[in-house]
Order: sequence, then C-alpha cells, then structure tokens
Amino acid sequence: MTTTPDGDNEPQVSTRKPTRRGGGDPATRGRTTIADGVVEKIAGLAARDVVGVHAMGSGLARTFGAVRDRVPGGSTRSVTRGVKAEVGEVQTAIDLEIVVDYGVSIGEVARAVRENVVAAVERMTGLEVVEVNIAVSDVKLPEEEEEEELQPPRIQ
Repeated sequence: MTTTPDGDNEPQVSTRKPTRRGGGDPATRGRTTIADGVVEKIAGLAARDVVGVHAMGSGLARTFGAVRDRVPGGSTRSVTRGVKAEVGEVQTAIDLEIVVDYGVSIGEVARAVRENVVAAVERMTGLEVVEVNIAVSDVKLPEEEEEEELQPPRIQ
C-alpha cells in the first residue's frame, strides 16, 4: 500500500510487464526447410497433369523406369523422373524433361506446364519459383504406342 498526498491508502500497482516466454507470433518461431525431392514430386505431378505431356524423362530413363516399376517393391522414382529441382531458403528453380504427344503445340504445352508447375509449387511450399526450364526430349507418335504395348520390356 502507498499513501497518496491526500492521506488515502491505495494498493500498490506494479508497472512491470508480465514475463512473456518466446517472442512474436508462434507461427514464426523456427524454420521450415523443404527438400529438393519434395519440390520434384510436386513439379512432376503438376507437369503430368497437362494435356499433351505424354511422359517425363529421356527415352533411356523411361525404359529403366518401366523395368524398375514392374519389379515388386520398385521405387516411386517414376514420379520424379525427368525432374530436377534446386531449392534455396525462399526460392527454387526447376528443370523438366518431357515427351509430348504428336500434333500438339510444343510452345503451348510448355507454357501450360510452366503455369501448372509454378502454381502448384508456390501454393504447396510457399517458395518462389524463379524459373522452370523445359527440355522436350521426344515426340510420341501414335503408332509407337501400339508397338510398345505389343513388346514387353526385355530384362537380361
């Protein structure tokens, strides 16, 4: 209790602020890191969703991937086949290798792939996608599909 100049007794009020643990918004405490493989999976799935993209990766990578996919317990590498991402703290760059269907506009497919990949990666990770480089490694002809279905991959 303190006495005022008028002689009244008043309870003593502390002007000290209560001790606060941590600092700032709890959502900003700590750091989130995103692995390259996470961005590669997101980008690979987003690229495959575009009409006109027949497959991802080079011919050799697709052949080995098809064999690996048929082996029991094979890896899920096919999702990231043809995708390479470099992830920093706030930005990422993505390289894609695609095979397009015959008859589609490669420029339009590439534009649609970029838009889809950028939207998916930025929405899911919060990273800024600074570039999406696309290499078209092959064009899938209609008659090639029939040949592939008839000939199973050879395992030696």
